[in-house]
Amino acid sequence: MRDTIDTWKTKGQFAGHETFPLRLLWLKKAYDAVNGGVPATSFHEPDAISRFGVGRNMAVSMRYWALAARIMEDRNKILVETDLGKAIFSENGLDPFIERHATLWLVHWNFASDPELTTTIYFAFNAIASAEFDAVSIVEGLEALVAKKGWRASAVTLKRDVEVFLRSYVRREDVSIEDAAEPLLAELGLVRGNKLGNWYEFVRGPKPTLPDGVFAYALGTFWERNSHDIAALSFEQICYAPGSPGRVFKLDEDSVATRLMNLESLTDGAWVWTDTAGLRQIQRQRKVDLLNILEQTYSKKLTRQNSL
Repeated sequence: MRDTIDTWKTKGQFAGHETFPLRLLWLKKAYDAVNGGVPATSFHEPDAISRFGVGRNMAVSMRYWALAARIMEDRNKILVETDLGKAIFSENGLDPFIERHATLWLVHWNFASDPELTTTIYFAFNAIASAEFDAVSIVEGLEALVAKKGWRASAVTLKRDVEVFLRSYVRREDVSIEDAAEPLLAELGLVRGNKLGNWYEFVRGPKPTLPDGVFAYALGTFWERNSHDIAALSFEQICYAPGSPGRVFKLDEDSVATRLMNLESLTDGAWVWTDTAGLRQIQRQRKVDLLNILEQTYSKKLTRQNSL
């Protein structure tokens, strides 16, 4: 399994969000705006303020997060909705207003499993070895990465990007009502801050609000990105490889093993868990329709409120 950070060829991205973390209704608004295809500049145009009901910088940020969440994509300077975007955010979609934890986990997966648009988030979840960290250590790690790759990104830009990452994942106290809606992904409980606000901790464990279907979707996309022509993935790759479900979701080994054992039933025998002679792996018997797996997952009427 290749290390994405070391072998990645394109330039890291540390801006585009205009210093705004993702907000609750932005993905739905962005999806509705591009339904059927619009010019890539549409979120930058003067009328974006009236169309989206936010300031121009927020409209640009909305575009960035929607691209990073993989609910839309740029095809030859035209923004179009993706199959995942249609499945979740269409008029009769699975969860257009993000009422379920499953959608938050999918958004997090797309942010943290691929460094192309959200390099800092990817770096934080996949390159930081220790459970505890501070903002300075992430900035220093990114500066070393930028220097190694020969990218151009100032220390100020990296610091701001790290601040947005922390604001996205850590719930804050004593904030305004508007700002309280900001850390949408804090509901996942992946990053915990201390009261002084200078140290943080990744929370590793079973993640009870993460549906097996979303875990399966993540595993399938990880498989395609990294080893699409290989018929089996080892337990260690799934737990620890950069961009893997174990790393991105911060799951402990027992939790990963339990979920892998459930995949044969979930995929109707397409993926089979084996544990023989000390070799633990998932074997692929045939391809899986990942969107169908998600549809099965969302058929369970479970909301963010009653899944806690």
